[in-house]
Amino acid sequence: MGYITHLYTIIFYQPTFNFLVWLYNIIPGHDIGLAIIALTLLIRVILFPLFYQSIKSQKALQDIQPKIGEIRKKYKDDQQKQAAELMNLYKAEKVNPFSSCLPLLIQFPFLIAVYQSFMHGLKSQSLDLLYSFVANPGVINTVSLGYFDLSQPSVILAVLAGAAQFLQAKMMITKRPPMIKNKEIEGSKDEKMTAVLNKQMLYFMPIFTVIIGISLPAGLALYWLFTTLLMALQQLWMFRKRKQKETEEVKAEFPKI
Repeated sequence: MGYITHLYTIIFYQPTFNFLVWLYNIIPGHDIGLAIIALTLLIRVILFPLFYQSIKSQKALQDIQPKIGEIRKKYKDDQQKQAAELMNLYKAEKVNPFSSCLPLLIQFPFLIAVYQSFMHGLKSQSLDLLYSFVANPGVINTVSLGYFDLSQPSVILAVLAGAAQFLQAKMMITKRPPMIKNKEIEGSKDEKMTAVLNKQMLYFMPIFTVIIGISLPAGLALYWLFTTLLMALQQLWMFRKRKQKETEEVKAEFPKI
């Protein structure tokens, strides 16, 4: 266990902490809040390919929910056949149902590293972990913008982080299949169940974010706020890009005469 902790410190915590202090040193006014925002942006850039694939997979998986519902209904008494048909569907649609979880798992160590930076790293004795080429500031001022003490919990930042989480999750929800004379079309029952689960996650995750945010250092809430906003912007860019591509394909298939 000690070896794993030491390995984590070398690979994740120490580089994250050093880069945060380096940013703190070079940012005018030595504002730790701006340093966190810059660190968040860097992490998002590094993990961009993974998050791109994750969002793409999540959206594609939601788009084929009606087909998934049809397969589950057709082979409800044959689980083995159902699993095989679902795998064939994923392969045909080029969808990996597990890829959406990978970025969250990869981001988790960075989240812990930022958390440790504010729980332990900003203390003067922890500055011994700095690399030789990173200047030791002696003392790090944890107050940002002259108001937020990022070493202490902040209800405002926690609520903002929860609101950003809600916005980002809302963007991922797709419409359910239509109703015909109060009867759901084939596959919409499974879609309805998916919609219920999505709705629960839509409200559960923001509430969970706020509860956690008001009990941890505000620096972590600030990090989560901006990483969620950046994810939402990335989703918006991808959706617009996809819509533009679909529009071009329609125009190519039905050119004006």
